[in-house]
Amino acid sequence: MDLQRRLMTAGFEPGDKLKPSLLQHEYGCSANTVRDVLLQLSKVGLVEFEIQRGFRARRVSPERRADVARFRIILEQEGAVASMRNGGLAWEARLTASHHSLLHIESQIARSPDPAPFIGFWSDAERAFHETLISECRMPLLTETYESVYMQFRQQLIGLERTFSPDYFHPIIKEHQTIVSAALSGDEDRLRQAIHDHQKRHLI
Repeated sequence: MDLQRRLMTAGFEPGDKLKPSLLQHEYGCSANTVRDVLLQLSKVGLVEFEIQRGFRARRVSPERRADVARFRIILEQEGAVASMRNGGLAWEARLTASHHSLLHIESQIARSPDPAPFIGFWSDAERAFHETLISECRMPLLTETYESVYMQFRQQLIGLERTFSPDYFHPIIKEHQTIVSAALSGDEDRLRQAIHDHQKRHLI
């Protein structure tokens, strides 16, 4: 969904008014359809909604990002460990493939003088990687909650950072590799630590 992706990748300024009457022309649908989509996005935390005041892109803050990051760590640790126990070779293969795609994009960004054109692709690939990491946990409520938390995290991250230097990606590349290596090793403590270390820069 393009509107969801835009909210996750700073396509709107934090706090921007989101008017269905204007967005309907951009998306070629009715204002009611846009309103329904915005209501759904408010339920996953990407949009703020107040009766009589309408919709706004969620505001961002270091405190909000840290809070979301803490919850994300908990969910991802539990989901990844359960997936490691349940997933078997098929899960390992999918995880390796999703990491390969992510690594390709992150390596391109790290070599580019202007990361901006890659941010949307990076967001998509990173989301796919982390969703694959927990995809065999066999806990539907965890995966459903994680999806919402992850989207909020990306919105907070990109809304606060806005621009990324190529150097930003060098440690992230190593962290993703560490997560994959830990997952494939079968070492639960190592996997939990790798997931925590990947997020600790966002904690306050």
